[in-house]
Amino acid sequence: MSNDPLLQPYQLKHLTLKNRIMTTAHEPAYPEDGMPKERYRAYHAERAKGGIALTMTAGSAAVSRDSPPAFNNILAYKDEVVPWMKELADACHEHGAAVMIQLTHLGRRTRWDNGDWLPVVSPSHKRETAHRAFPKKIEDWDIERIIEDYANAAERMKAGGLDGIELEAYGHLMDQFWSPLTNELDAPYGGSLDNRLRFTFEVLAAIRRRVGSDFIVGVRYTADEVLDGGLTKQDGFEISRRLKESGLVDFLNVIRGHIDTDAGLTDVIPVQGMASSPHLDFAGEIREATKFPTFHAAKIADVATARHAIAAGKLDMVGMTRAHMTDPHIVRKIVEGREGDIRPCVGANYCLDRIYQGGAAYCIHNPATGRETTMPHDIAKANVRRKVVIVGAGPAGLEAARVAAERGHEVVVFEAASRPGGQVRLTAQSPRRRDMMGIIDWRMAQCEARGVAFRFDTWAEASVALAENPDVVIVATGGFPDTESLASGNDLVVSTWDIISGDVKPGMNVLLFDDAGDHAAMQAAEVIARSGAKLEVMTPDRAFAPEVMAMNLVPYMRSLQKLDVTFTVTYRVETVRRGGNELIALIGSDYGGVRKERRFDQIVVNHGTIPMDALYFELKPLSRNLGAIDYDDLVAGRAQKSARNSDGEFELFRIGDAVSARNTHAAIYDALRLVKDL
Repeated sequence: MSNDPLLQPYQLKHLTLKNRIMTTAHEPAYPEDGMPKERYRAYHAERAKGGIALTMTAGSAAVSRDSPPAFNNILAYKDEVVPWMKELADACHEHGAAVMIQLTHLGRRTRWDNGDWLPVVSPSHKRETAHRAFPKKIEDWDIERIIEDYANAAERMKAGGLDGIELEAYGHLMDQFWSPLTNELDAPYGGSLDNRLRFTFEVLAAIRRRVGSDFIVGVRYTADEVLDGGLTKQDGFEISRRLKESGLVDFLNVIRGHIDTDAGLTDVIPVQGMASSPHLDFAGEIREATKFPTFHAAKIADVATARHAIAAGKLDMVGMTRAHMTDPHIVRKIVEGREGDIRPCVGANYCLDRIYQGGAAYCIHNPATGRETTMPHDIAKANVRRKVVIVGAGPAGLEAARVAAERGHEVVVFEAASRPGGQVRLTAQSPRRRDMMGIIDWRMAQCEARGVAFRFDTWAEASVALAENPDVVIVATGGFPDTESLASGNDLVVSTWDIISGDVKPGMNVLLFDDAGDHAAMQAAEVIARSGAKLEVMTPDRAFAPEVMAMNLVPYMRSLQKLDVTFTVTYRVETVRRGGNELIALIGSDYGGVRKERRFDQIVVNHGTIPMDALYFELKPLSRNLGAIDYDDLVAGRAQKSARNSDGEFELFRIGDAVSARNTHAAIYDALRLVKDL
């Protein structure tokens, strides 16, 4: 028996959890038709296979028709969910993991024009900023039917073979009853704390009548909204005590904060550059006060912090949810004494942000997550060892090298710079984003452990690559900033890369024209604004930084607004010319009818990258596949078989920004799905 606190079993009622690590409820938006089908099942089964004790599905499953999913949630109000949940539960139980689900009614935290176009309900007419719907003030008959819906959904989950359920009470309907900020009802459901909690305890009682006393039921709730006029810490401790003493609840899952705004949500679920485990001590206070099973998760991304949470008695079960999106085999690697092999969560929050903008969660540097039906987490050995030459040691090149080495191939990587990292190293110049280097450092360690040979400070021309007598050449040379976006005056502007790298110092009166909408613009803006310059960020889009996405934008805005940066949307810089010692920008609009001139001493342009593809096109006519990729095989996760040139002696592929300007996830995904079958 291990002495590791994380590996100790935990007894929750009749259920023995084999260790102290769980994933808390989260909806990666993988359901099909509202059901957790093959993709959803494979995602959770992978974490069960990796050794996790408890996987909490959904975030959250909707119990009622008038709780339409804010994104692609499980529809727990449909009877057809039962067999799908049973298949998921069976798949996880096979690996010894317990399975629960989070149930909710979203209340106002959704939109009326989703699902069946029913009005959203809440204990007041107050709109939630994040989802924008003005709710109907809930009536008595609404309360009656929703209580019944909760009980029906719980019964379905028990019939599906799950080990338990959890109710969500932060930001959703239950918490909207609890909070004085959102409950404007009269008695018996409004006014005093007793009245505001009445709905929750009526739901819990109805569920117990339906599922019995043995089925596990918990509540994930905010014990302090950290919001003027909202639930206080004192309220939270009292609610915690009442939940325990009710006899209706088996565990508490503690949240601190509010999620009605992007900023609030980001404080509850912090992103990179923010404090790690910011609410752990608070959750520990709840556990100490209640002496009741206590769960918690909030940026507990590393094993050391998780171990401390258990060893110090702050938690009974520690949630490592985003960490398991990055590496679903954390527990197995702990058991095997391989903690150094755990792929680190870098806090980029691509997973959560992308749910809202892209429709499904993906880890920024584990492209197998959410694609378990076609992409492997463990790389199989190849039948034949081959020589693989990779040009470029950015995220795409390093992933290609890692996977090829895992396959057992002989791998050589050429890199023009003296250090690996490519654009990620540039990104990490910003102190708040320095954790992005974990993407590079982990891959370098994996490559070095598998004998990959690196040739730094080497410009790999065609002759250099061919001298290695390769079987496969992979061009991962990335791109360079595109500053040729203006009708004239491109020679007078500088790129965001120039600013971030420090190669060009900020001016005093600066226009940053962002025509790409990604992190580079926001990072450069911070450098410029912190230098003391007057800064205006302009974009032709109707909103700025659309590729940065909601939660990642929060730290930028907290920084830039304090520095009095001006943001201008729907305008485009068309030309730049000199005017004495200033630059004159001619500014127009895609909407037409606007022409105006503005003067600055520096104009910075962010317009994506242009591929560095000269080597690829030099090698292309010499290759066996002429650089071609079969997209059907690529998407299906099958090996490439193209042979267009019988005289060619090697296969040639290019990946990442050497193809086109995309992002880190796309570059790494390119590498995995091409190289996993080499």
